[in-house]
Amino acid sequence: MKCEDIKERFPDFLTGDLDPRAKSEFDAHIAACASCGEELRRLSEIWTKLGVLPVEQPSNALRDRFYTMLEAYKDGLEAEKRKTEAPSKRRPFFSLERLWPRRPALQFTAALVLVIAGIGGGYFLRSSGVSVARLDKEVDDMRQMAAVSLLQQSSATERLRGVSVGAQLKQPGKNMLDALLQTLDGDPNVNVRLAAVDALYLFASNPDVKEGILQSLTRQESPSVQTALIDLLVEIRERRAVDALKSLIGNEKIVPEVKKKAEFGIQQLSF
Repeated sequence: MKCEDIKERFPDFLTGDLDPRAKSEFDAHIAACASCGEELRRLSEIWTKLGVLPVEQPSNALRDRFYTMLEAYKDGLEAEKRKTEAPSKRRPFFSLERLWPRRPALQFTAALVLVIAGIGGGYFLRSSGVSVARLDKEVDDMRQMAAVSLLQQSSATERLRGVSVGAQLKQPGKNMLDALLQTLDGDPNVNVRLAAVDALYLFASNPDVKEGILQSLTRQESPSVQTALIDLLVEIRERRAVDALKSLIGNEKIVPEVKKKAEFGIQQLSF
């Protein structure tokens, strides 16, 4: 088994979802390949640390640092806006893109720092009487930036983390929802696509999300993703899905389990 195939199974290994045969092949490759073994070790450490992150305790200097970070973020947005509106295509001297690291590992770390700083800053500023609504929006914007960046990484583990961060957003913007729908449609890892289904369920009241989920059903080839989408469409009572479900039933390539689930979905949505 090639290193690329093994790396695609990292998320399954970390979540304990490998079947015995696959785990045996996985363990054999990791034992023989120092490069994959080292990468798995680093990812395992990150995975463990993310699960035991302590509650941020704001220091006396956190307010100043937080406002400095927000000002840099807003300056970057203004620079991008000026670049879009100006007739010249010359890049601005200062933009948010220049601040963001290029290496995926550094992007992940930077995104995590932004999220933790935002949460800690929110706790501190609430006690100081600062506008909670304005602060929450700033933190949400930073979360969205981090989530979209993670969804663009080559590692399935990082993309899973991006889906998780996106699912925690209170009011995701169009860019965030589009990124989740694109992940659902085209991510090469089935587990990442399944995670995107779960995340999009939280935002299924959005008409664009409903339409995207419905269209995705006709494009999916994985039985597990097809089944998850059928359950989601039934859960949100999307009656327009009946035609798509009938098409699935008539498709000779669809496995019997999915056809049975589609028949059940039609029954549920027809009354």
